[in-house]
Amino acid sequence: MLRSVSALAVGLLVLTAARGADQPPAPPVPPKSVPAPLEVTTERNVVYDTIEKEKLYLDVAMPKEGGAYPCVVLLHGGAWTGGSRKDLSVGDKGKDGKVGPSLIEAVAARGYVVASVGYRLAPKHPFPAQIQDARAAVRFLRANAKTYHIAPDKFAAGGFSAGGHLALLLGLADKVDGWDAGGNADQSSRVQCVVDFFGPTDLALYNTEAIQDSYLVPVFGKSAKTDKEVFKKASPITYASKTAPPVLMFHGTFDLVVPVGHSEVLHKKLQDAGATSELVTVFGEGHGWNGRTFTKTFNTALTFLDTHLKGKDQK
Repeated sequence: MLRSVSALAVGLLVLTAARGADQPPAPPVPPKSVPAPLEVTTERNVVYDTIEKEKLYLDVAMPKEGGAYPCVVLLHGGAWTGGSRKDLSVGDKGKDGKVGPSLIEAVAARGYVVASVGYRLAPKHPFPAQIQDARAAVRFLRANAKTYHIAPDKFAAGGFSAGGHLALLLGLADKVDGWDAGGNADQSSRVQCVVDFFGPTDLALYNTEAIQDSYLVPVFGKSAKTDKEVFKKASPITYASKTAPPVLMFHGTFDLVVPVGHSEVLHKKLQDAGATSELVTVFGEGHGWNGRTFTKTFNTALTFLDTHLKGKDQK
């Protein structure tokens, strides 16, 4: 998967740049320090549904060793208008010319089935197409749990930026009119925990016309500017409740694209409701990070997944 100029203008420039850079911004590279105890196999270009005559694909990595593993569904960033599942399922090429493990392979090596999900993009496909596809992907994987060696009652959603927003909606919003499309209607799209990297949680916080026109109208439509219910329905914070699954959020304190306040307000609302919520703020980081910071947050995320999907309290 970014003073003669005002702060608003700076924010707009970063938001506009994020359309290309946020795939996710500074695509996460699996750190070499994380051990890979299990051999992994990856199946690419899996058609998980066909909606409006458009085939939808995911890539899935899983341990070669047989068993039933928890499943992690990952959603790429890109401002809902760009990015690709390959941002998380294709590794980077090293100095030696060899391609290293992708993010889904690095997580799968720790005992998970991990899917990087492609979803329809705006403005060709306005919201709620993106969450419809994310929910359809979960239903597909649950319906094919035996094929992919998945424990059907142990699902997590994770995502970066716009993908984090979708992951939060997967976890917090259950039955919402118009959000279910595609096949496997007999399957649940519920997930048991969520890991969000700097995703928007309350779209009403983008309260200037310039930002709305540039960033949100292409996704949510012109009516969003006059109808507050549009942003409310599409905002994860709307669905925060006591019954929410455990949520872990990461956010940089210098994020100009999705300010850290997005995670702070959702974290507080979840805690006030009595749900389990953890927030890790990373001082000085912006929208997306690699290197040492990602290594630390990657391992924190894995510990969270182990705790809530495998029952392991690792310290």
